[in-house]
Amino acid sequence: MGGIIGSGIFINPSVVARQVHNPLLILGAWAVGGLIALAGAFIYAELASLRPQVGGQYAYIREAFHPAAAFIYGWTLLLVVQTGGMAAVAVTFARYFLDLTHLAASEWVVAAFALGGLTLINCLGVRAGTSLQNSLMILKVLAIAALIVFGLTVDWEHAVLTGKRVSSVEGDSSLSVSLVTAFGAAMVPVLFAYGGWQTASFVAGEMREPRKNLPRGLLIGVIGVILLYLGVNFVCVHALGPEGLAQTKTPASEVMWLALGETGRRFIAIGIAISTLGFLSQGMLTAPRVYFAMADDGLFFKRVAWLHPRTRVPIVAIALQGILAIVIATSGRYEQILNYVVSIDSIFFGLTAACLFALRRNKSITDIVSNERIYALKVGTAVIALFIVAEWLVAASAIYTAPMNSAIGLAILLAGIPVYFFWKGRRDRDLSRSGKEL
Repeated sequence: MGGIIGSGIFINPSVVARQVHNPLLILGAWAVGGLIALAGAFIYAELASLRPQVGGQYAYIREAFHPAAAFIYGWTLLLVVQTGGMAAVAVTFARYFLDLTHLAASEWVVAAFALGGLTLINCLGVRAGTSLQNSLMILKVLAIAALIVFGLTVDWEHAVLTGKRVSSVEGDSSLSVSLVTAFGAAMVPVLFAYGGWQTASFVAGEMREPRKNLPRGLLIGVIGVILLYLGVNFVCVHALGPEGLAQTKTPASEVMWLALGETGRRFIAIGIAISTLGFLSQGMLTAPRVYFAMADDGLFFKRVAWLHPRTRVPIVAIALQGILAIVIATSGRYEQILNYVVSIDSIFFGLTAACLFALRRNKSITDIVSNERIYALKVGTAVIALFIVAEWLVAASAIYTAPMNSAIGLAILLAGIPVYFFWKGRRDRDLSRSGKEL
C-alpha cells in the first residue's frame, strides 16, 4: 500500500475531472483503474508463486521471453519509470514542505535533500527501510481517513469555487468518440496514482515464504487502496462538485479548507508531505533489486550487484537510483514526467502479464509450486487478456495525448537495445577469457 499511495491521489482527482466532467464518469474512471490494478495484483500474485526471485518483473520477463527484453525493462525502470516517478513525487513533497515551513529555498534543493536522505536510510538495510516505510504508511492512511470523514461534512453548494450548486448529471455521458478519448486520457493520471503495487515483487527473494506472503500482500494491499481512493474521490466530488474539482489544482487542500478552514489545509498539507515521503521510501527500498539482478546477470556494472556484508543490501544500486532521481528532479516537471512514465510503464505491465502464458507451459516450474503445497492462484485467461489490452490502450492514449513527452520515454526505451548488446558482448568476452584461463 505504501508503494501505491503517494501524491497522486491528492492531486490527480482534479486532473481526471478536467477530462471527464460527469460525476459518474469521474468515479467510474477510478473504479476502472482499481479493477485494472486488482487484475494486475492477481496476475503478479500468480507470477510470484511461480517465480519468487529477486527482481520481480525483470525475472519474469527474462524467464518467459528473452534477457534482452528483461534488460530493456530494467533500463527504462532506472532511467524513466522509477526515477522519473520518484522525481515527480519529490518535487510535490518540496512544494508542500516549503508551503508549510516558508523556507527560502528552491524546490529542487528540498527535493534533492529528501531523495538523498531516503537513499541513505535504505542503505542501512531492509529492516531500517521497512520500519520507516511502515511508520509513514500508518500516518498517510490516517491523513486520508481524515480527508474522507471531514469531506463528508461539506456539500458543494457551499463551495466558493463554483458559487452555485451544479446538477449531478451535468456533463455529457453519452457514448461518443470524444468521450472515449477523454476517458482514455483520464486513465493516465488514474493509473499513475494506482501504480507502485508491482514493486513489492522486486524484493521477493528477501521475503520469508514469498510464495505465500507476496500474493497475500499484493491482493490485500491493492483492495485496501481501491477503497481509500474511491472514498477520496467521492468526497472530492461531494464537497467541490465536478466543476469545482476541475478548476482546482489542489483538491484535497480545498476540501479540508472548506471543512476546517486554514487548520484543515495545513493538516492535509502535512499528510501529503508524509505520503510522498512514504512513496519515495518504498521506491528506494524495492526497485534497486532490479538493477542488482541485471548486474548479477552480467548485463550491468558489476559493482551494482555488490551487497554490503553486514546489511546485505545493494548499496551501489540504491545510490545510483537516488542520484538519477535527483538529476531528473532538478530538470523535469510533474506533468511532463507523468506522461512518459505512464506510457512506458503500461507497455511493460502488459508484457509482464503475458509472461504467465509462457511460465505456465514450463512444467518444471509448476511442479515445484505443486510440491510445496502452497495455495493455488490461477488467473483466468480472459482476465489476463483484458489486463494486457487495457494497459496497452492506456499507453496508446498517453502517447496520443502527449506525443512529445511520451517520445522521451520511447527514445530511452529504444536506446536500451544497443546498450544491451554492448553489455552482452562484454559479458561473453569475460566468460570466454575465464574459460581459457581454466
